Amino acid sequence: MTAEASREVPLGDLGPQRGAPGEGAPKRDKWANKMEFLFVMAGEIIGLGNVWRFPYLCFRNGGGAFLIPYFVVLLFCGFPLFFMETALGQFTSEGGVTAWRKICPMFEGVGMASQIILLYVSIYRTVVLAWILFYLFNSFRSPLPWATCDNWWNTGKAIYANPHMFQPDSNWSFLHNTTPSGDYTDDYFDVIRVLRMTDQMSLINVHWQVAACLLVAWIMCYFCVWKGVKSTGKVAYFTATFPYLLLFILFIRAVTLPGAADGLKYYLMPDFSRIADPRVWSDAANHVFISFAVCQGVLTALGSYNKYNNNCFKDCVTLVCLNSATSIFAGFVVFSVLGFMSYEMNVSIEEVASAGFDLCFMVLPKALSLLPGFSFWAVLFFLMCLFLDLDSQFVLVESLATNITDMFPHFLRRPGRREKLVLVIAAFCYLLGLVFVTEGGITLFYMFDHYGAGHISLRFIACFETVVIAWVYGANRFYDNIEDMIGYQPFPLLKYCWLFVIPLVCWMTLVYDLNNSHIVGVYGYEPGSWMFILGGLLMLIPLMCIPVYINPQNMTTPSSDLRQAWPHKPVLTLCNHVIFKGQAKPPRTAGERDEKMMMETSGV
Repeated sequence: MTAEASREVPLGDLGPQRGAPGEGAPKRDKWANKMEFLFVMAGEIIGLGNVWRFPYLCFRNGGGAFLIPYFVVLLFCGFPLFFMETALGQFTSEGGVTAWRKICPMFEGVGMASQIILLYVSIYRTVVLAWILFYLFNSFRSPLPWATCDNWWNTGKAIYANPHMFQPDSNWSFLHNTTPSGDYTDDYFDVIRVLRMTDQMSLINVHWQVAACLLVAWIMCYFCVWKGVKSTGKVAYFTATFPYLLLFILFIRAVTLPGAADGLKYYLMPDFSRIADPRVWSDAANHVFISFAVCQGVLTALGSYNKYNNNCFKDCVTLVCLNSATSIFAGFVVFSVLGFMSYEMNVSIEEVASAGFDLCFMVLPKALSLLPGFSFWAVLFFLMCLFLDLDSQFVLVESLATNITDMFPHFLRRPGRREKLVLVIAAFCYLLGLVFVTEGGITLFYMFDHYGAGHISLRFIACFETVVIAWVYGANRFYDNIEDMIGYQPFPLLKYCWLFVIPLVCWMTLVYDLNNSHIVGVYGYEPGSWMFILGGLLMLIPLMCIPVYINPQNMTTPSSDLRQAWPHKPVLTLCNHVIFKGQAKPPRTAGERDEKMMMETSGV
């Protein structure tokens, strides 16, 4: 019996009697070594959010005091989910859909919900990569085009450099300020060259220069993953490490700027009174869920390429620590630059501090234009952003291709099919992504980001994932599976987090966020109620997969398959009548486990 075949029936598991999804299909690839897995995972979870979201959240939510709710949520929610999804993929050797089918057929819809969110993110987040490429290409010009008003596209009107232009909730009035000498960075991003926002906010008029950058972004993603993990792992060696070199160079320059110390003080000065604000805890939960790519099927897909006896627990600890350290370190760079900017403009830090697109495409480009050798620093900054976002994006495409392939292994694992599948995914996502580079595309972008793939959807899925693993499949049973893989059981805190803490925290923060939900305004433009309805549909479509899949699975799955519903007491009852009663297999002995490991190592 081969190692792959022996894995068809997990530890202590009676398992489904029907064949596994990939039975009889060509053999699945594996990571060439552990470092490839670590670099690819690091590339996925460490991205622009570490630069443009975390530092601002610290600043807004009590400085250094924000680290308390952040690490509490990370310890009791983020890491347990991160490890659970990775271990699930490694244990089943299946992607984000078929892994759930394998451990509990009734809840395959949990995996499908994750895939829809993964598709959302793959479509709209590549637009950010296109914006970065647009800025990078223009950074080679001198002077920087967003720093002057003597370019061919300027209308003769400038935007006055007032502090409100840096705020996401500013209104449209600043667009009509015609002070001839001022700041043009906001205008460059919003109205003139990148987004080309107008009063009509049309979804038809495509900005073809950004569309060309979007095409380049998808071509880059395609060639990073077209050969599967064999190419993805090799590319990640560079894309996951090079941004750290650039970030370190920017750090050395930033901390030597005048005003940097004031910026760092605002970044880290603790205000412990903010800890009592539920908004702070909600922000911490939102950032952890988004930053660690949980509930998207990505971690399960990447973990599925590990060898069965890989110590995924140790890997997850390393990756979580690296992610958090990167976020904190990036804050030193960002707020040193913001301190310099406030010093140069003679305004307070509060007036220039911002997050998201405002920080990456407005505030920091303006600050870089004030430096000697501004073109060099602009190129360096946008190169860093490019590689931070590129590996996050192509890993999403890799995960999507993996999950689809595992659903149809007999057809898609044949030679040449992988390349065609990735090409179809790239072309499909590019065509749909064109709507995001229209005049009103930014409104749709915010709808997808806030509702479709936002924290509300992720926390709903997190609740179902932990309920299925901890209550339906069984937390103790899954712990036995983990022990079978890595040789020991991790500390039991994880088990209780799956059972109680994560569902409780998710529901509490969900109630808070739903009560405070509102229509998202975009740079002063308030969309109509139809956008709120669209956002609700984007959020409901993936969540509806869960109940929709339960009934068909109930009708098509033999009752003996449903014995997984009560793993420690394999009895299936209906209206107090026993439908099925089985005996659970005893756990593997140490000798049996060693024999399994030897078979996998030798490739038998």
